[in-house]
Amino acid sequence: MRIIQQALYLEVADRLRAMIDAHTLAPGAWIDESAMAEALGISRTPLREALKVLAAEGLVRLEPRRGCFVNELSEQDLDEIFPLMALLEGRCAFEAAQNATRADLDALEGLHADLARYAQAGDIDAYYETNAQIHEGIQRLAGNRWLSGLISDLRKVLRLSRHKSLKLPGRIHESCAEHLSVFAALKARDAEGAEAMMKTHLLRQRVALKALDAGGADAQAGRAPPALRVAVGEE
Repeated sequence: MRIIQQALYLEVADRLRAMIDAHTLAPGAWIDESAMAEALGISRTPLREALKVLAAEGLVRLEPRRGCFVNELSEQDLDEIFPLMALLEGRCAFEAAQNATRADLDALEGLHADLARYAQAGDIDAYYETNAQIHEGIQRLAGNRWLSGLISDLRKVLRLSRHKSLKLPGRIHESCAEHLSVFAALKARDAEGAEAMMKTHLLRQRVALKALDAGGADAQAGRAPPALRVAVGEE
């Protein structure tokens, strides 16, 4: 019985993560435990255990006498998280360049071809899915479980962001060019180059999100902001 109950609360945690990712549970929302348990067809015990898991991941917060709320990311949070992600994912690219076999690179070649095709078609959803596969693939190639754990935890928290950077006009093409530059460095076994380009890629995501939040003239005119118009590699 204990094993079944444990599996259930982990399954519930996965379902809640998906709801947060889709913003069905929006940032800042109060989670009505009774209504949620009824909607999921479970008792409140596995739901509460699942919420504890999400609280440990930073996706929700449990407040005494008030209940559970989906966390929100402030601008300061994003300003602090993205440089950390840049450092960590940059290191992943560095180690991946040292470890990748020819077969590993061939597998990534296909994903990058898909990425370029989706960018050309302006298919943001398909691009995001392939983009995630590439980041996770590079993470696996690094083979550093400590690094992987830190990145995975931060990725979960970034699901709370209200916007997707690729909605900024022109960003999907900038992002694709950055990824192709990282991949070129991986194929050349240029660990330092792969690290530098991956850092640039993550930091420019933050610039794009700021432009979306600001709703400034560049976004209104359909142009990428100046920081995104810098040619790839020009740092």
